[in-house]
Amino acid sequence: MPRVLWPLVSGRPSIEISLTLAADGTAVKRVLVADTGAASMRAPFDFILEEDDCLLCGGTPTDLVQLGGAYLGTFPIYVLWAEIPAIGVGRRVRAVGVDSAPLNFNGLACFAFLNQFTYGNFGNPDQFGLET
Repeated sequence: MPRVLWPLVSGRPSIEISLTLAADGTAVKRVLVADTGAASMRAPFDFILEEDDCLLCGGTPTDLVQLGGAYLGTFPIYVLWAEIPAIGVGRRVRAVGVDSAPLNFNGLACFAFLNQFTYGNFGNPDQFGLET
């Protein structure tokens, strides 16, 4: 089973995804907090990203969602393509578009997404990883 590990960022677990810019198809790397406490398994979204990224990547708004906690209010959900090239995963995802991301990050990977993998530090407390 493919596995990828990333260093902690500011002491927090992170993952790296690639998004594709709609204008020219260029892949752009984004570093997200791997936040198992963000939303539930049944949440209608996988990521929380800066809305500018959702739009630059050709995200299609499909619905609105009411958030509480770190992000309060009603926000659009966008459908876009995300990849984790290191383990050969690429799929359509649902991302909530917000005004700003946590410091040192481009957004959050929520439990609904992370729960599709085996995840953890795999014995190294300075890293976080995903395994298919």
